[in-house]
Amino acid sequence: MFSFTIHSYLLLSPLVLLCFVTRVESFSPSIYKSDTRIIRTTTTTTASPSSSSSSSSRNLFDKLFEEEGPLGKGITVGKFQLGLSCSDRSLIETLERESNSYGSEPEELSRLCNAVCLTLLRKQDDWISACSESKWFSQNDAGKAESLFNVWSNEEASKFEKEYFPSKESEKGGPTNVVVSLVVEIQGDETNFSNAGFSRSATKDVLTSIASDCLVDDGYCLNAVEVFWTPGDREEVLTKNDIILDFPTLIDL
Repeated sequence: MFSFTIHSYLLLSPLVLLCFVTRVESFSPSIYKSDTRIIRTTTTTTASPSSSSSSSSRNLFDKLFEEEGPLGKGITVGKFQLGLSCSDRSLIETLERESNSYGSEPEELSRLCNAVCLTLLRKQDDWISACSESKWFSQNDAGKAESLFNVWSNEEASKFEKEYFPSKESEKGGPTNVVVSLVVEIQGDETNFSNAGFSRSATKDVLTSIASDCLVDDGYCLNAVEVFWTPGDREEVLTKNDIILDFPTLIDL
């Protein structure tokens, strides 16, 4: 396995620095992770001391002093996961093609996120499970938002560095379950990450919200996104038991 990181900087003023980071990784065939990620910092901020309370009342209090942006106030970090039962490998091929079709500019990254969401929306007949969660941060806690984004991304990455060998009854390269995960850091508090998995309509609402909001302001509201899917190898088969063991938070639809 090898990896490298590309940094590019654009000085807009003495106080504003744009930093684009693209991490490109290549994995051996035994590791099945698709990783496309950009972290964009528009200003240098210092997080002010705050308590660890994440109650709704504290969030409401913090929001009173937040500036309003195109998608509301503050920063939201969200995670969405979807399980699908696929009769062939066309979904995996589509995700691979989309991940290789876009660069690291904000507009391209937002189009990638949008394309993945639309691909999943077109596969509604294959949905078998889903889940989502999110946490809101004040702009003063931008560092904490990025930290949670990294934690969730690393948690998902560790699940995808695993081989799923087909059983004797399974056909190599044939039908399989697929799990797709999106970890998103987006400005504002209006993007919906609530109740995916509780119903098909609620799951659709979450995907639709992410798909539309990631394009706002030419993609500059999307701070970061990471996309994972498994299986990645054409001969692997992900069974229902594999999903239960490795993705226990998924809720059957």
